[in-house]
Formats: sequence, C-alpha cells, structure tokens
Amino acid sequence: MTSSSTPAPASSSAPQSSGLLRRLTARGRDEVHRVSSPLELFFDLCFVVAVAQAGAQLVHAVAEGHPGPGILSYAMVFFSIWWAWMNFTWFASAYDNDDPLYRVVTLVQIAGVLVLAAGVSRAFEHHDYLIVWLGYVIMRLAMAAQWLRAARPASGAERTMALRYVSGVLLCLVGWLGLILLPEPARSWAFLVMVIAELCVPLFAERAHGTSWHPRHIAERYGLFTIIVLGETIAAATIAVKSAVDEHDALGELVPIAAGGLLIVFSAWWIYFVVPIHGHLRSNRQSFLWGYGHYLIFASAAAIGAGLEVAVEQSVGKAHISTLSASAAVTLPTALYLLTVWALHSRHFKIGIVQQTVLPVTALLVICCTFLGDWGVLAAGLVSSAAVATGVVLTARTAGRGREADFTAPAG
Repeated sequence: MTSSSTPAPASSSAPQSSGLLRRLTARGRDEVHRVSSPLELFFDLCFVVAVAQAGAQLVHAVAEGHPGPGILSYAMVFFSIWWAWMNFTWFASAYDNDDPLYRVVTLVQIAGVLVLAAGVSRAFEHHDYLIVWLGYVIMRLAMAAQWLRAARPASGAERTMALRYVSGVLLCLVGWLGLILLPEPARSWAFLVMVIAELCVPLFAERAHGTSWHPRHIAERYGLFTIIVLGETIAAATIAVKSAVDEHDALGELVPIAAGGLLIVFSAWWIYFVVPIHGHLRSNRQSFLWGYGHYLIFASAAAIGAGLEVAVEQSVGKAHISTLSASAAVTLPTALYLLTVWALHSRHFKIGIVQQTVLPVTALLVICCTFLGDWGVLAAGLVSSAAVATGVVLTARTAGRGREADFTAPAG
C-alpha cells in the first residue's frame, strides 16, 4: 500500500536469479507480466481450510438458534484469518524474492493458519481463543521476520517503515492476549480495540514511505481469493445437499435451494469480475479503503455458503429455526456482498444513475426475498441473475451510444 499517488521507488524490478539467499529488496511497480506465484496460490488454498472451519461453526450456531453469538464469533475468527492473509499478500507484492528462506517463512505462516483452524470450534463453542491466538502468533511472528529481513538492506524512510511494521505487529500480538486473559463480557470490546489497532499499523508504518506493491498483481491476488472462497461456498452447499438427499430423500425440497444457491454464487462471481479494478488502485486513499473493504466481501461470500447449508438443514428438519431465519441466513450475506462489491468496484465504472442503482436496488430486493418462505433462496438467485443481465444490457447500450457518437462526430 502506498502513501501517495506517486509509485514508491523500487530498488529492483524482479527477484534476482543468483545466490541461495538473496537480498529482500523492493520490487518494481512497473514489472510486466506479474502474476501470482505457485507459493501464493498454495498459501491461499491453505487459508481456505480455516475459512471452511469458520463457516461450519457458523452453520452450527445459526441452525441451533444462536445467530447473535455465532455471527460475533465468526466475525472475530474471520478477521484473524483475513488480516494475516492480507498482510502477507501486500508484503509479497512488494518484496517477494522467492528464495529458500522466504519460502520457509511463508510455509511457517501456513502452519500458523492450520493451528488457528484447529482452534475455531473451541472459539465458537466455549469462547476459548487460546489455540486461535497461538495460530495467529505463529503467522504474525513469521510476518515480523519478513519485515526484519526487508529492513536489513534498506535505508532511510524505507527502513523506518519496515521497522514500524515489526513493532506494530509485535505490540498487537501482546494486545490480543486480552481475548484470553480478560473476563468473557469484556472480550468483545477488546476485540474491537485490537481491530482498530491492527488497521492502524499500515497507516502508521507507511506514513512517510509506501511499499512498491504491484496494482495488477494485487487485483489478481484478491480476485483469486474471491474465487477460492466462492468455490468453498459451492463445495459446502453441495455436501449439505448430498447429505440431505442421502439421509432424508428430500430432493424435491432441495431443488429450489440448490438452484437459487447456484444462481447467487454465479452472479457473485460475474459481478465481482465484470470490471478491471487494478487501474483504480493508484494511491493510499484507494488502496487502503479497497483492501480493508474486502473483509466484508470475503466474509459475506463465505457466509453465503454457510447460509445455504442452514437452509438445507432447515428444509429437512435438522435446524431448529424458522423458514424466515433460514432464508435470512442466505439473503442477508448476499445483500451485503452486493453492496460491498458495488461500493469497492462497480460504482467507479458505472455511468448514469440507472447503472449506479442496479446493485443497491438488487440488494434491497434480495432482502425482500427473505419473506417468501421456502422460495426465498430461489427468488434471491433469480433477482441476482436478473441484476447481471440488466448490467450487461445497460453496458452494451452505453457502449453502443459511444460508438454511434464517435461515428457521427465531425472530423477535426
């Protein structure tokens, strides 16, 4: 993330190819053909294990009629997963040299998220965050080690930035002990305080010098993680439907939910990737807001899958909640996803009030689908796919008018 609209200087444009251990120096923002590395893709896949665990526990909490505590625990656990993923992603975009030490430290971070995933059920069921905290400590200590490595060859403002990251990461690790040591009623407030503290670390560290992250690479990384989370949503819903069919032979009741869920996920993919966002990521103002806002995109996308599982369980009598609550478990995260994607992506590329209002109106209509009973999920899927179709038609008309204006404009 940068602190100004001017790209941060880079001391090298790509990882050097010689030597077992190479200097961890900044890469250039003007690199061509910059793509995600195999290590980054592996990193994402391992993080989805923790996302799946959080989603499964959210399903259990909502299905048992405890949505409030379940959503709170989900938000807390998901923040730790997302924040560790995001910090690595931006660091790797600026400093990845792919040498053996860099790879080993990254694998340590992956081990940390697996430890965190092992503690998710205890965090939900007993509000015991010790294992989650230990996993988070492993991930963040590895990240601090990467920043120390980046600080070693750096000088001046860049070195100060790297050391500020190290101190911020370590201080926040101490602060997160509040989730273990404080009385349970105070832990929610401790979580809120620590979220604010964590979000302020990059703002403080990059106040005078920004990292040389690559806009196209960052946009690709976020897009790939969105795809993986949506894929996990489909996988979770598929397993739920298969289980219901095998155990209850309730295919007729599940068809509307399955069809609606597929339409929602397909629409979610289409709406996210319909615009190339990398051109918008140029300054501190855009990058921080865009990067932080993806917490809601990722969390809501994963929650859609949890909601579909809840709807399936309710339809076969396994969930002790009403049809209204089961529909809301799908429609509310869907509406949040649509609104957040509009705020971070789509609105920057929409022309005119009609195009600008498509997604906000769609989100409102999806919420209204909650009250349609057993057909609520299917209706939400149809509304979401209608929004995609409307967007395609409006974009085609706008492009057609533009071509017509170019054709009829006088020369010279």
